[in-house]
Amino acid sequence: MALKLTSDPAIEPVTIGDAKDHLRITGADEDSIINTWIKTAREWCEGYQNRAFITQTWEMTLDAFPAESIIKVPLPPLQSITSIKYYDISETENLMPESDYMVDTHSQPGRVSLGYGKSWPSTTLRPINGVIITFKAGYGDAANAVPEKVIQAVKILVGELYEHREITDIKELKEVPFAVHSLLGFKRIWPL
Repeated sequence: MALKLTSDPAIEPVTIGDAKDHLRITGADEDSIINTWIKTAREWCEGYQNRAFITQTWEMTLDAFPAESIIKVPLPPLQSITSIKYYDISETENLMPESDYMVDTHSQPGRVSLGYGKSWPSTTLRPINGVIITFKAGYGDAANAVPEKVIQAVKILVGELYEHREITDIKELKEVPFAVHSLLGFKRIWPL
């Protein structure tokens, strides 16, 4: 399984104003770098929790349809499945009809299940990346849809990046504050 982000979130869960309030900054001189830190902190927090916060579109690629009738979709909360495409050995793209599968947006991670009496296509697929599932994930389109603990964790991490502005990659941060791990641990999903 491989994942590819195809559409970034339209907004961040923390606004520049909220981040500046947290950092106690009043001027606009550092707005550009603060926006970068907000995105970096959000991406780190999403990666730690294995979730999507604000609506974003992803492609999940599989080499074949599974033997069982369910496919787990990573990065909860799952909002919807846009399409399930599969490619035969002649590289012809086929679209699986929506009537052949059901989408479970309540489970975390979300799931795609075959409909009653349906089966996965029996076409011989190309050897790699034969199935591409496009899906939308995230709590919603607004920052207030994101849990407050996540927003607090992002702010704390932005503060840490502000204090250690000499680092060029969050991986260089010697230690992520315990509070961030604690706030994000409440709904952490283990990778599929």
